[in-house]
Amino acid sequence: MRTLISTVILLAAHSAGCAAEQAGARGDTSAGAGASAVRLPEGARLVDLTYPFDDKTIYWPTATTGFAHETVHHGKTEGGYFYSAYTLCAPEHGGTHLDAPIHFAEGKTTADAVPLSRLVGPAVVVDVSAAAARDSDYLVNLADIEAFERAHGAIEPRTIVLIRTGWGARWPDKKRYLGDDRPGHAEALHFPGIGEDAARALVARNVGAVGIDTASIDNGPSKDFITHRVLLGADIPAFENVASMESLPPRGALVIALPMKIRAGSGGPLRIVAVLPR
Repeated sequence: MRTLISTVILLAAHSAGCAAEQAGARGDTSAGAGASAVRLPEGARLVDLTYPFDDKTIYWPTATTGFAHETVHHGKTEGGYFYSAYTLCAPEHGGTHLDAPIHFAEGKTTADAVPLSRLVGPAVVVDVSAAAARDSDYLVNLADIEAFERAHGAIEPRTIVLIRTGWGARWPDKKRYLGDDRPGHAEALHFPGIGEDAARALVARNVGAVGIDTASIDNGPSKDFITHRVLLGADIPAFENVASMESLPPRGALVIALPMKIRAGSGGPLRIVAVLPR
């Protein structure tokens, strides 16, 4: 893991866009896209856990707008060279994104102030996809956390805990992913989430952050959003709509989750990647 931690320093030393943006421009979103442009431990690879932001991006049903990407200029200029630029506008909470603690906890950390120590760290993946396949409203519970620890070892402090429900296979089909695709309606949603007892267990373990491959860390039918209140109330940020969890092992990955640094924001778009050891 020390070798992987050193990778973060090496990654930060490079221009943030070099390999990933070149790969994105080619439409290459494979796990290893652009990995040769950064120095990784021998045999290690990068996995992108982020959905693209576009007209298919799923936002919470009560959002009045979605992702808007409008052309300022695309083509040759009067000087004869090519130039492209765009404006973008989007709600904070949609697509692969951060829930900053202030989102549900007054006085807690805003998006720009979430410490990097909570956004970069060793990850575990708690896989409840079999249970979620039987119950679309499944709530991860304390028994799931304890079963994971019996099989894979204790969840250490500052670990980034990722919950895999299998819901990523439904993206970007809004009806299948949310259970209801009617704009403005959030009363009939159906997807798995994290139960209160599991949330409190993760707080007791002093985890760094919690992510999930659904639209919310609370399940679809939730009306009190107790898991948001418990985790964010403990100043633990959440990552929602995390992609490609099936590519990760139960433990051993290093996660780097860097949100847009929105001053005083309650959340924002998130670019999250995993570094997998050999």
